[in-house]
Amino acid sequence: MDRKLLDILVCPASRQPLSLLDRPGLDALNAAIAAGTVQREDGTAQNEPLREALITHDRKRVYRVDDGIPVLLVEEGIATGQVADFPKDGARA
Repeated sequence: MDRKLLDILVCPASRQPLSLLDRPGLDALNAAIAAGTVQREDGTAQNEPLREALITHDRKRVYRVDDGIPVLLVEEGIATGQVADFPKDGARA
């Protein structure tokens, strides 16, 4: 993802800065998606694994990136609290 774009993106709900989700976080999230336990904010299931995602500074919400395009819709966000083993801290890209 373009660094200039990443520098200006913020969470539409909390206005926190966003960064690329690190590999441990992405792996934990995708394991929960595979188990069928992940829902988006609007209550729909997230069935497809994520190849890339953005995460809020407090690591509480994730937004998927589809083909290099961030999907920054509140209803499409994924709360990390529903992933039992989601890393609470991580390397920020």
